Amino acid sequence: MRRNKPKKQNHKEKKKSLPIRLNILFLAAFVIFTWIIVELGIKQIVQGDDYKNQANKQEQSEVSSAVPRGKIYDRNFNAIVTNKALNAITYTRSKSTTQDQRLKIAKKLSDMIKVDTKKVTERDKKDYWMLTRPKEAKNLITSEERQKVKDKKLSDDDLYQLQLKRITDKQLNELTDKDMQILAIKRQMDSGYALTPQYIKNEDVSAKEMAVVSEHLDDLPGVDVTSDWERQYPYKNLLRSVLGSVSSSDEGLPSNLLDHYLSLGYSRNDRVGKSYLEYQYESLLQGQKAKVENITDSKGNVTGTKTVSEGKPGKDLVLTIDIDLQKSVEKIIEKKLKAAKAKPSTELLDRAFVVMMDPRNGEVLTMAGKQIKRENGAYKFDDYALGAMTSSYAMGSAVKGATVLTGLQTGAINLNTVFQDEPLYIGSQDKNGKKSWKNLGAVNIQRALEQSSNVFMFKTAIALGKGEYKPHQALPIDTAAFDTFRNYFSQFGLGVKTGIDLPNEMTGYKGTNRLTGFLLDYAIGQYDTYTPLELAQYVSTIANGGYRLKPQLVKEVRQSDAKKGIGAVVESVQPEVLNKVDMKSSYIEEVQAGFRRVATKGTAATQLASASYKPAAKTGTAQSFYDGPDKSKAGTSTYNTTLVAYAPADNPEVAISVVVPWTYIDYNDRYSITNEIGREVLDKYFELKSKQDKEDTQQKNKNKIEEKAENTTSSDH
Repeated sequence: MRRNKPKKQNHKEKKKSLPIRLNILFLAAFVIFTWIIVELGIKQIVQGDDYKNQANKQEQSEVSSAVPRGKIYDRNFNAIVTNKALNAITYTRSKSTTQDQRLKIAKKLSDMIKVDTKKVTERDKKDYWMLTRPKEAKNLITSEERQKVKDKKLSDDDLYQLQLKRITDKQLNELTDKDMQILAIKRQMDSGYALTPQYIKNEDVSAKEMAVVSEHLDDLPGVDVTSDWERQYPYKNLLRSVLGSVSSSDEGLPSNLLDHYLSLGYSRNDRVGKSYLEYQYESLLQGQKAKVENITDSKGNVTGTKTVSEGKPGKDLVLTIDIDLQKSVEKIIEKKLKAAKAKPSTELLDRAFVVMMDPRNGEVLTMAGKQIKRENGAYKFDDYALGAMTSSYAMGSAVKGATVLTGLQTGAINLNTVFQDEPLYIGSQDKNGKKSWKNLGAVNIQRALEQSSNVFMFKTAIALGKGEYKPHQALPIDTAAFDTFRNYFSQFGLGVKTGIDLPNEMTGYKGTNRLTGFLLDYAIGQYDTYTPLELAQYVSTIANGGYRLKPQLVKEVRQSDAKKGIGAVVESVQPEVLNKVDMKSSYIEEVQAGFRRVATKGTAATQLASASYKPAAKTGTAQSFYDGPDKSKAGTSTYNTTLVAYAPADNPEVAISVVVPWTYIDYNDRYSITNEIGREVLDKYFELKSKQDKEDTQQKNKNKIEEKAENTTSSDH
C-alpha cells in the first residue's frame, strides 16, 4: 500500500498562499500611506495657515486686573470712604519689546495726551538723551576706552556710566517740552513689568484724550484705555489717621510690605492698604481681581487677551463709629483746646483725646485725638486719633477704681474699711509728706473715690505690700505687690493691649524701680503709663460689671452693591469677652457707687451733677514730666488731667475716657478741661441718640403704613 506525501503537498499550499498575504499587506500599506498623504495635504494646504498661527502663539501666565476697592461706612451707613472713577490709559509691555519700539509708541502717544513731567529725574533725562542722540553719545567715549572694553578691562556698563557722567547741563537743556512729554510717557512704559498693565496716565484724563487714543489703538501695540479709581473722603480729614491709607498706582506694593503681599499672590504694582483700617482689612477691601491671560506670538508680542474670571469689587465695611458724633466730639476738643491755650501755664499743652465705647458690646463710637499748633498767628489742628492707642501717659486718680478693687480682692481692705486721710511721712527726711489734695479725715471706699483720696490708696497699697507705716521711719514692703497690682489692673485693660482691630497698638510704660514710694505712686496712677484706649476699656469693664470687652471698630462686612448702595450682610462682628474680672460683684458695685458719687457731689459734680442721664465718673490729675515734641522743654514738671465716665449709671450704654496731657505747669493754675469736655461729649451723645431714636420710630411707622397699604391693595385685587 502506497503512503501519502503530506509534507510536499503542504509546501505547495504554502507557496500558493504567500502571494495572497503579501498582496493584502501591500494593499493595507497603500491605503494607510494614501490616508496619511491626504491628511497631510489637508493640514498643509487647507488648514496650514491656521496651524501656523497656532504654533506661533502661546498663552502666558494670568495677569490680575484691579477692581474697585470696598467702601467704608459709619454705623448709620454714612459713606466715609468711597471711590472716584477715573479714566485711564495703560501700556502692557511684552517680553521682547525693545527700547526703540517703546520710544516710537511714546512719540505717538505724546501727540494724543499730555502728562505730568514732575517725576522725571536727571538720570531719566540722560538716558533719554543718549537713546535719542546715539552719535553724540558715542562721541562721549574715547577709542582707548572702547579698546579697554574689548580687552575686558572695562564692562559695557562701565562705559555707559562714563557716558552718563559726561553729559553736560547744556546738552540736557537741548531737550524740548515735546521731548519731556515723550520721556515722561516712556518712563511709565519702562517701569512696568512684562505682560502687566502699567498706568501711563490715570489722573485728569479728558474724554477727548480717551477718544483719540481709542481710535488709534491699532497703531499703539500694548496701549489700552480702561478705568481706575482713587479713594475719596467725603468727611475730609475726619478720622483719617485711623482709616489708614492706600498705595498709589506708581508706588504699588510698599517696600516695607513687599514680601508680605507677594506671599499672598499680589502683583508688584497692585494698590494695597498701607496702614490701619485699610491695611487691617485689606483681604476684604481688595476684592477679587479680574484674571486675564495674555496671548503672545512666538516673539513675545501680545496679540490678544482672554478673560479667565470676572473681577468682583471689594467688600464694604460698616464701622461702629458714629461719624456725626465723631465730628461733634472733634469740634468740642478743638474748642476746648483753643480756649485752654489762652490760660496761664499752658505752653506745653498741645493735644487731647476722647474715646467713647459701648460697654455692652465693645463697639467704639468715637476715637478722637487732636493736636493744636500755632502757625502764622493762628491755631491749626491736626488729626491725632491714632494717639489714643499709640501714645501713653500717667493717668492719675482716674485709675483708683482698679486700686480699690485690687485691695478688696486681695483682702488688703474690705467693704467696711475706713482710713484716716492724713499726710504720710515716710523716712526721716520726709518733711512734706505724701498726702491728698486736702486733709479729708475719716474716709471709706465710696468717699475716698468721691473726694479722690490719695491717702486711702496709699494705705491700701501699704497693706497689700505687707508694710507697717510708722511716721518718719523707713517703710519696707513686699515688692511682689507691684506684680499683684499689675495683674489685677491688666484684668481691666490697664497695662496690656486692648485687642482693638487695628495694627501697631501700644501698651505704655511699666516702671522698673520697686522702691516703696513708687508702689504708692502706682496706686494713684502716677507710675505706669496707659493709653486713652486702655483707660476707656478699663471704665467700660467697671460699667458693665466686670467683663473686659475687645474694642471693635468694624461692625459689619457687607457685599458691594452698585445699585442699592448698601449690600447684604456677609458677616456681623460679635462682641468678644477677653476676660471676666476675677472678683466679687459686690466689690464692683461698691466702686460703681463711688463713681456715681464723684458725679453727684465729688470732684466732677460741678460739671456732671445736673446731667439728666445720670452719669458716673472718676477724675484724675497726675504730676508728670514733659516728653513731647519740644525737646528743649523735655523733663519739665507738668500735670496731666483725665476723666473716665459712663452713663446712665444704673444701665450704662456709653463709657468715655478723656485725656489731656501736659495741661498746665503750675498746679495753682489748674482748671477742669477734662470735666468740661466730658460733659459736652456726653450731652452730644444723648442728643444724637434721641434724634436717631426719633428718626428710627418715624421710619418704622412709615414702613407699617406702606405695608398696610400694600396689604389693602392686595386684598382689593
